[in-house]
Amino acid sequence: MKLITAIIREVQLDQVREALIEAGITRITVSPVSGHGQQLTKEYYRGQVFVPDLIPKMRLEIAVNDKFVDVTTDTIIKAARSIEGDNMGQVGDGKIFITNLEDCIRIRTNEHGESAI
Repeated sequence: MKLITAIIREVQLDQVREALIEAGITRITVSPVSGHGQQLTKEYYRGQVFVPDLIPKMRLEIAVNDKFVDVTTDTIIKAARSIEGDNMGQVGDGKIFITNLEDCIRIRTNEHGESAI
């Protein structure tokens, strides 16, 4: 079992969610987050240029069985990657983290492991 955590642009959320549903991945958790990496955006406020410290993003968390890891990550990559002209992808498109899940427990039935996902 794996936990897939993806940090994506806010504007890509609906596109990614719809692509995941089409791929058969329907159980996701979404939360707003903010942070910064290599992406720098300049904003203007009263004629002054400033670079905000933190950029708003969306965090997706998806627990999957091992056989769904590639399908899930490939779907997120295809749906979240920016396409402009001949360029595939831009700084700020996001990141995907894959971590091992030791256990998963469904509270309602007390199921453990892959059947709980």
